[in-house]
Amino acid sequence: MSPRDREVSRPVIAHRRVYEGRVWDVARDEVELASGQRVERDYVEHPGAVAIVAVNEREEMIMVRQYRHPVRRELWEVPAGLLDVPGEDPLVAARRELYEEADLYADHWEKLVDYFTTPGGSDEKLQVFLARDLRSVPLAQRYERSDEERDMEIAFIPVAQVVQAVLSGGMMNPSTVVGSLAYAQKFLARGVTDT
Repeated sequence: MSPRDREVSRPVIAHRRVYEGRVWDVARDEVELASGQRVERDYVEHPGAVAIVAVNEREEMIMVRQYRHPVRRELWEVPAGLLDVPGEDPLVAARRELYEEADLYADHWEKLVDYFTTPGGSDEKLQVFLARDLRSVPLAQRYERSDEERDMEIAFIPVAQVVQAVLSGGMMNPSTVVGSLAYAQKFLARGVTDT
């Protein structure tokens, strides 16, 4: 048997928004469980997001270091962003985020992995794309970053070093963890580096 998550919809008896935020909201649902018991669950309603594992010909990943206030740290992260443009295709969003955060275009794209960021408290689904055949955005065409993104450090870091940092707890951003390990398993573990 191949283990797979199973999509199941329990009856929602009541749904209300208890907080409306700038990016996401908090909802409270009364849900009937399989046993018939009713429980209340609060969770973040999130638009979803994309992340990009962008790898160059030297097996280096583009990484950005960004301040994340809730954890009071500057985290090394793969480029990522919200699906906050109504109706935008996730691949289009991924291309936009790579351009905006890393000043890069990519000629080769493929889906790498999907995951739920915190399924016990959020409905956020994150899609991770692999980008290869990278090209720099000309200086005159680069996106002007603001807020926390204005001071982001951008660097190419060898994939092996990223994986080592993830496994030792030195990099804890979830998209970096999931994306780098998925890339390493799919390409490096089998000795395949040419996509």
